[in-house]
Amino acid sequence: MRVDELEVRMRELEWFHGLRALPETWPVIRVDGRGFSKFTEGHFAKPFDARFHEIMCSVSERLLVELQALYVYTESDEISVLLPRDTDLFDRELEKLITVAAGLASATFTQGCGEVAHFDGRLWLGPSARHVVEYFRWRQADATRCCLNGWCYWTLRKEGFDQTDSTKQLRGKPAPELHDLLFQRGINFNDLPEWQRRGTGLYWEHYEKAGVNPLTGAAVTAERRRIKRDEALPLGESYDKFVLDRMESGI
Repeated sequence: MRVDELEVRMRELEWFHGLRALPETWPVIRVDGRGFSKFTEGHFAKPFDARFHEIMCSVSERLLVELQALYVYTESDEISVLLPRDTDLFDRELEKLITVAAGLASATFTQGCGEVAHFDGRLWLGPSARHVVEYFRWRQADATRCCLNGWCYWTLRKEGFDQTDSTKQLRGKPAPELHDLLFQRGINFNDLPEWQRRGTGLYWEHYEKAGVNPLTGAAVTAERRRIKRDEALPLGESYDKFVLDRMESGI
């Protein structure tokens, strides 16, 4: 069999290579740490570790830049990357978008941590701006839930309860009872750092930089951009507006 004929046959079996993000939709790539529950327990403090948070923010910055994103949101061991609606990155190929994002996250986290770590990825498509807003509301609600459950679980573990007993005590308890559990132990959930309770957002901000014209010596200003890390994200309708502003801001 000729080599060119063999290539054609083999290429035909790359069945999913032609899948692309639907046009006129907002792509969001979400990467998650693979097996991070066990991995982080052996390398970081619980329930939250400032060093882990810094590494996740570094990964988020890398994704923001490399994927030409509008907004990146991170909470716990996951990162959501919002791409422009009209992005043509990798010709919108699903395989490329997901694998490159997961690869970048894995490499950047591994470099920052000094231990091999893996991320997997998936692609979510928003047919409208409202869907995108609801997506990020959903992930922020998950951040709050994970923070509350995590603090309760590890508070019990530090009191001497094992994994099974801690999980059993918390199973099915509504949020108010979990708040009370912490409050009885001197922990006010609302006083915990906002990045733990709400997650962290990263995006581009524009600013004016003062300078001097080298030819005339006159003072001049130039518009530049830089990455903004926001660890005090708003809630509710204010967060809706915040996300819409990120969508409209461009890169």
